[in-house]
Amino acid sequence: MPEIVAALSLATDLALGQPLESGLAVCRVALALAEEAGLDEAERERVYHVALLRHVGCTAENQSFAEIVGDDVVFRAGAATVETTSPRALGAYMVGHLFRTHGLVGTAAKLAAMASARDRLQQAVLAVCEVGEMLAAHLGLGPEVQRALLLVNERWDGRSFLKRVRGEEVPIGVRVVQIAECATVYDAIGGPGAAAAVVRERAGGAFDPRLAELLARRAETLLAPADGPLWDAVRAGAPGGAVGGEALDGALGAMADFADLKSPFTVGHSRGVAALAEAAAHAAGMTEDDAVLVRRCALVHDVGRVAVPSPIWEKPGPLTPDEWERVRLHPYHGERVLARSPGLARLASIASRHHERCDGSGYHRGVDRGTLGPAARLLAAADACRAMGEPRPHRPALEPDAIAAELRSQARAGRLDGEAVDAVLSAAGQRPRRRREHVSGLTARELEVLRLIARGRSTKQVAAELVITPKTADSHIQHIYAKIGVSTRAAATVFAMRHGLVESSGELPM
Repeated sequence: MPEIVAALSLATDLALGQPLESGLAVCRVALALAEEAGLDEAERERVYHVALLRHVGCTAENQSFAEIVGDDVVFRAGAATVETTSPRALGAYMVGHLFRTHGLVGTAAKLAAMASARDRLQQAVLAVCEVGEMLAAHLGLGPEVQRALLLVNERWDGRSFLKRVRGEEVPIGVRVVQIAECATVYDAIGGPGAAAAVVRERAGGAFDPRLAELLARRAETLLAPADGPLWDAVRAGAPGGAVGGEALDGALGAMADFADLKSPFTVGHSRGVAALAEAAAHAAGMTEDDAVLVRRCALVHDVGRVAVPSPIWEKPGPLTPDEWERVRLHPYHGERVLARSPGLARLASIASRHHERCDGSGYHRGVDRGTLGPAARLLAAADACRAMGEPRPHRPALEPDAIAAELRSQARAGRLDGEAVDAVLSAAGQRPRRRREHVSGLTARELEVLRLIARGRSTKQVAAELVITPKTADSHIQHIYAKIGVSTRAAATVFAMRHGLVESSGELPM
């Protein structure tokens, strides 16, 4: 489990536009500060998980967020030095970002369209926290870590977006990690002295004054570079050990959900590919161990997509050469995240080849059939099949007959493996549907509504598609939230993905 948590930290670095291992650096400093502060082993274990997972909800609400700021990766990269827990500081940064990217007139238009900007930001912050809490649960982490991630954006002075707790009520693991993150950022900019100065400046506001002073006094020691590779240094202080079986599948499923939240067009994609690829492996006569391997590779195959800005994934028209190049690199980014972990390296070599083709025309390496093993060829066919059955910004979902025809055409052309295509189509036609009734007591109509909001539909769009009033649609949404125990669309989407509720009853489970 610790290796998967650390790998997720690398993935959040990509999503935030930060250098790889930024999260690991924060974790190392946070653990050192926790030890200096005399925290016991249980608290230090929570610090480890909070430090690495503090931004794991960052893919929540990406579509609506990118509609405001544009390139979400660039926006977040520039916010590294901003007090993002402060509405005033984040608001000022947002206005400055809009001015730099849209000019005076464009900024005015954006702000005019954002009459409820503060409310939207509050909802976005809540969504990030709530999704972080849910993903921690999927990782099998305890309630203390889940609660800490739910409160990770609260401040010592209580003047955060959500104003839920303040002072000692903020979990101490959160207080330690907030200071460690700030110190790490400013240490990279100006050294330990600069880090100490900024931490002291924010003491009593964002930060616990006692912990802030401790970091400032011991900055030279606490911020000293690690001896040897940072990954090894962080893993040496990690709690627990190796994980396998259902716990591993649950953790990899959390990685899948983290990646698929990047766009409403990919919600549930990785879990769908995993189920299809595993069934196809059985249809192809693979061993049970190989079928499990393919399923696990499928769960994490798209983790690198978080490095690509949301406006590219949401673009309805042709991509520019630069945009296309960024898309082509997402398997590479995913490979780097997975390959850093010895426990996930075997998955990396297969998962990163889901866009490779037997004739060498795929990406990102452009390898051909001779380099692609059976598992990689099967994953490529399952990924293509599932993607064709999902809507995309530039096209609607294809019908099953059209999907089968296109897959067979690609097999004849030598792009996809013919035997893999046959196994995937066989599995897609034979897999029984999962019963979806009575999940958390949801009615059939509420399941329809949940599927639509998980796909990014607004309340008005839900009402139009189901031919009901917006007031009725909103009532359904509120009932859904109450039944499944969430309060944001993003959290409801995670619930829908985990329970296989993304597809409508009329869609084939491809």
